[in-house]
Amino acid sequence: MKVHIVTGVFLFALALVVAERLPGQAQQTSAAPPQADTGSNPPLANPLKVALLKWYTANQTTSFKVGVQPLGMAFDGENMWVVNNGSYTVSKVRTSDGAVLGTFPVGNQPYGAVFDGANIWVTNGGEGTVTKLRARDGKNLGTFDAGQNPWNPAFDGANIWVPNGVTNVATVTKLRASDGKKLGTFNTGGTSAASAVFDGTYVWVTNYGGNTVARLKPDGTNAGNFPVGSQPLGIAFDGANIWVANNTANTVTKIRGSDGADLGTFNSRGAYYIAFDGQHIWVATGASVTELKTNGEYVTGFSVPGADGIAFDGAHLWVAEFNNESVAKM
Repeated sequence: MKVHIVTGVFLFALALVVAERLPGQAQQTSAAPPQADTGSNPPLANPLKVALLKWYTANQTTSFKVGVQPLGMAFDGENMWVVNNGSYTVSKVRTSDGAVLGTFPVGNQPYGAVFDGANIWVTNGGEGTVTKLRARDGKNLGTFDAGQNPWNPAFDGANIWVPNGVTNVATVTKLRASDGKKLGTFNTGGTSAASAVFDGTYVWVTNYGGNTVARLKPDGTNAGNFPVGSQPLGIAFDGANIWVANNTANTVTKIRGSDGADLGTFNSRGAYYIAFDGQHIWVATGASVTELKTNGEYVTGFSVPGADGIAFDGAHLWVAEFNNESVAKM
């Protein structure tokens, strides 16, 4: 016990020393605007990394084998769940060391995933359903009807929102998380709804075929459609703003969550899916990962072959390498 206490005190003290030597980085709070890079110190992706002795910028350190054609990912607080589109399975990967703790069958052509606090929900694009797996052990708790070709879902604290990807009129289906009951299907004002995210008040859905993003109230009422770039695909929330990856425009658009105001469109050197790490925006581009400040300024990029799905586990980024049957931990 004494050894553990001494070790913990040492690491905490070391973290403080590092923080003191990185002015304007570790001391910066989330409320403060991003500081300009001076070139003397690399930017922190997240203050948590100081405590983990990882104060340098992200780098692809290793990758782990999963299933065929990994796409969507969801983090359950301890493990990363990777959707294997080509093998109709989901892999549960321990984030501490990349060990695969299990591979579980789902439906035809699974695409995206979301965690509801206890369970993983996986969209089955080839059959218009969603599979619910218990995160503790991967047990199948049921498969529920959604719309045609469901893509990347979101959780609002009580319900699962499933964009329906191939429809003439874009829709999103709302399922009650407790039992999978369908509570409604709502028009998102475009075509081919692709990805959803919840900002604490509204559900936002990208209309891949309509070059817009829809904002929906919890009852499904449309609260506005806002123009973005060409074929918006991925979407993320940074605590105040919505970020949209414009797939064929190779850009990201920043939208103020409170009123939908367009705050800018920025070059991301490609755009598939997008994640927020607490300070910076990360965009999977298909061949690499781009890091942007929240003001849209380019920071750096890293080569990740087949980069598609992307997720953050609180300390590291995980990127699905679609063509390599693996996920990269950065």
